[in-house]
Parts: sequence; structure tokens; C-alpha cells
Amino acid sequence: MTERIHGRQFVRTFFTTPTAVEGEDDSAKMLRSAIKLRGMKAPDVWVPDNEDATAPSMRDEGAANIIDVISEGGAEFPGEIHPRVVWHRDSPSTRYQGFKHMLEIADPERGAIEHIDGFVIPEVGDIDDWKKADEFITIVEHEHGLPEGSINMSVIVESGEAELAMGHLRDEMGKPTNNLERLFMLVDGEVDYTKDMRGMTPTGSLPPWPELRHNTSRAASAAGLIAVDGPYDNIRDVEGYHTRMTENQAKGMLGIWSLTPGQVVEANKGPLPPKTGSWHIEAGGRRVELTPEDGVQVYDGDRVSVEATGDGYLLRVGTDEQQLTEDELREELLNLTVYVPSMDDIVDSMEEFETARDAGRGAIAITQSATIRIGEVDIDISKDRMWDEATFQAAMTPIALFQDVYENRPDQHDDLADLYGEDIVERAANVGR
Repeated sequence: MTERIHGRQFVRTFFTTPTAVEGEDDSAKMLRSAIKLRGMKAPDVWVPDNEDATAPSMRDEGAANIIDVISEGGAEFPGEIHPRVVWHRDSPSTRYQGFKHMLEIADPERGAIEHIDGFVIPEVGDIDDWKKADEFITIVEHEHGLPEGSINMSVIVESGEAELAMGHLRDEMGKPTNNLERLFMLVDGEVDYTKDMRGMTPTGSLPPWPELRHNTSRAASAAGLIAVDGPYDNIRDVEGYHTRMTENQAKGMLGIWSLTPGQVVEANKGPLPPKTGSWHIEAGGRRVELTPEDGVQVYDGDRVSVEATGDGYLLRVGTDEQQLTEDELREELLNLTVYVPSMDDIVDSMEEFETARDAGRGAIAITQSATIRIGEVDIDISKDRMWDEATFQAAMTPIALFQDVYENRPDQHDDLADLYGEDIVERAANVGR
């Protein structure tokens, strides 16, 4: 992974807001509401959206609203602010309109640009199109006497051209003929991507496009950028939103588009380690979380059963049956169970490894144990995980995310203390330093 050059190392939430609402006494009402968000309701990146979320006839007024609202309240907003302007790889007039709006919004005399971190450019095409957007932002900086490269640029990947362009970033960034180092986020836009790819499904729903999310995450890692997934439009499906985030996190894509303050809260908390650890049994393609009761982890699913017999135990997993001794049953349950560590568990393990490393030991074994109850049968299991420097660095990713949040979002300190406890927060903020 190339080292990131921007202040934020992680972005969990990318929250868009229409810049002008037609038919309202105050067309900027949604901007005024969003800029007051704080704590877990406030996104890491707020995107006043002067493109798809705002009617074409309202976009000039939207640009003016961005200036008014951000110049007045931008200093207190706890996240970064990145307005989205219009752009299109095939339309010079659209690109010019976006340029004019950036020029207007970035005017220092209007008071908004000092609180704005960058612009989001949608509908980009091949790498030459990315360079056009970069050049327009360079011109904006020059026209207003701003330091070159001071305005970040993020792009929304909404076409096959843009997806292929990501593969050229390592070659193009750093050349004296562009300022592509200003790139900050690569954001997937699966709706327009589906349209561009002529994709369709029997139900009319969006294809999952796991390849796009993988390619975006890979490009972000290679170029030192941040990958953000597109919108999850079923805003009532909290479980589906969590599933999508979990899939993304396994790819290294820790950020996701949020359409509502409720989704912001879920996405802000989603990548953070859980408060308490949990045991799970995986069988038949499903994972069932065990319920802790008086120090015992109780299974309440229907895919696995255990019965004591005269000479051992009968283990059923789905339609498969095995007659096992106690040791054999213990071994089978070790294969079926997984443990999801809590923040406390991760910090404990990292501190234990740091102590051992400082004493000259290169690796240590850390034990996880539990009593598993299935039906009327209790079995003690124990598994050792070897920790070395590579394990430590892998465990550092969620801790580094927490530390980035702690440093950049002081408005969330109370929420984090309420979630984990002040002692764990302090230890997590310092481990691995």
C-alpha cells in the first residue's frame, strides 16, 4: 500500500445532501440541517450534492446555498466537507458548468472555501478525463490565489472507462504535468455503472458488482487513496446494510455511502471493533451467534445437535451424523466455532505481544477458550492463536481506524467512551504507537 498523504487515513461515512430543494421557503433547509449533525450522526465526509440529488434547474441556486451555509457553519462541522459538482466525460458543457460552480464556491471572499476540503467529481471517464478535472481545480486554485494542491479531488467511478482508469493511477500520479496527488477518495456509483455496463437482473435490482468494489479497493490501496462503496438504497434494511459493510471490510473498503443520518450512525459504528466478544458456530453456510449464559456459550440453532450416548456422543451437522468420543467431539467443535474478538480482546492481545516483543520474543501463543452448550451437552474447547509481527500488524488495522477516528473526530469521544469505557478508549488510543 502506498502511503496516504492526506490527513484522514480512513473514511467510514460519505453522506450526501441536496443543495437546493424546490418548492421550499428556504431551499437550503436540508443543508442547514446536515451541517448541524454531531457525534455518531455526523459523517466523516459530508457531500453537499449539487449533482444527482439536486434538480438541474436548481443547481445555480444550490451552489449559492453551499456558500451561504458553509461560510456560516462550516467551522463547527466535525467532519470533512467535499461538495459534489456536475461533470460528465462526454459533455464539455457539463464540465464547464461544474468548473464555474467550483470557481464560485472556492472564492475566498465568499468565506466557504476555508472550510471545504475538496470537490467530488462524478461521471469521470478515462484517465485523461481525470486530468481535465484536476486541471480545472488547479485553475481554480490559481485564480483565487490558493496553494496548488490544497483542494482535494475525489471521483465517483460510474463507468467501465473510469474503472479501467484506476489501473493507470500509479503511473500518472506524481508526474509534473498533473496534480493528481490531490486525489483523496475513489467512490463507487453502482447505479450509473450498471447503466453504463448495460447490466440487468430479472428483478430490476442492481447487480452486486463485487469485482468493481474489489478493483476500487485495490486501486485505492495501490495509489494511497481511500475506497468508498456506493449507496445502499434500501434504507430500512439495516441487516443488509451491515452485511454489505462486512463484505466490503473484508476487501479493505471501510467506507460506504450513507443516504440518511440513520445510515450514518450504522456506518460510523460498523467498522469499529465490537464492545464484547462473541462465539459463533458456522454450519450449512450460516453463522449462528452463541448466547452467553452464566459463563457458558449456548447454541440455539437447528443445524447442529449433540446427544450423549452410552459410549460417546452423536454429532449431527445438517444431515451428516458422526459417533464421536469426547476428544473427537471437542476437535469437531473447534472446527465449527469461530470467535469474534472485542476491542478489549484486541488491545489485550496487542499489549501482550508488545511486552513479549520488547523482551526479545518473536512470537507468542494467545489462548481463546469457552464452554459450548448444545442441547444438554457441555463441552470445553480451547484454541491457540500464534501471534507474531505479521499478526500484530494485521490486528493494527481496526486499531488504526479507531485511532484515526479518535484523533479526527473529537465530537465522538463521549460516544466512544460510552461504548467501550474510558479505560479501553485510552489504551486503544495508545497501543501500537
